[in-house]
Amino acid sequence: MSGNIELLNTTLAAARAEDRAALIAYLPAGFPTVDGGIEAVKAVIAGGADVVEVGLPHSDPVLDGPVIQTADDIALRGGVRIADVMRTVREAYEATGVPILVMTYWNPIDRYGVERFTAELAEAGGAGCILPDLPVQESALWREHADKHGLATVFVVAPSSQDARLVTITAAGSGFVYAASLMGVTGTRASVGAQAQELVGRTRATTDLPVCVGLGVSNAGQAAEVAGFADGVIVGSAFVKAMLDAPDEAAGLDAVRSLAGELAQGVRKR
Repeated sequence: MSGNIELLNTTLAAARAEDRAALIAYLPAGFPTVDGGIEAVKAVIAGGADVVEVGLPHSDPVLDGPVIQTADDIALRGGVRIADVMRTVREAYEATGVPILVMTYWNPIDRYGVERFTAELAEAGGAGCILPDLPVQESALWREHADKHGLATVFVVAPSSQDARLVTITAAGSGFVYAASLMGVTGTRASVGAQAQELVGRTRATTDLPVCVGLGVSNAGQAAEVAGFADGVIVGSAFVKAMLDAPDEAAGLDAVRSLAGELAQGVRKR
């Protein structure tokens, strides 16, 4: 079975055709439970998310701030496994028809096996992977199997990325480019900053891929600001915090659905 890179491409193109940015939501698998995590993904889609990134919880995070680390710890203590991540992708995709990606560090894939991981992700209906710590120059094996199975390979660029480096990264990627709005780890912030707009401009000069901005967006106003210059707005920590702060799972699902609705309105007010 082929993965859903084409669904991702058409979804992002459709948002552009509507003269708006896409809303891309992030939630970790297995949080607060495997079943609860699946329902949370469905909830953000019901609220208006165009694309969802399902996080593969990892014990040695590089990009994740304290909010996502807390959720990952809950998931790991609950015994989440890669099979649960695949189940999350499958059930969310089958229920909604929305493109679902996995965001993961490289080590779990390396240990699991690249061919096995890509084949299972494609079979589950996944659209691709975001690989924040896989260097482009070491990505040939991954890209070979991702291409074979119809999966996007999304790389992360940062304000520190030099123009020549951007050319190398965007040439190797597919689906979209994940532009980290600032240096540092994930988490909500009072402002997204001018660095993000400059980075999007420099990245667009190297590629026709959509450029989507993450790190820091937590409300409709910030979403509208980023939507003014980016093809997609990526929100993670705000959703996770809404789940963490809720008194129970049902309230958490209501909270993330409502937040997705507010953000979906925001990306339409570019």
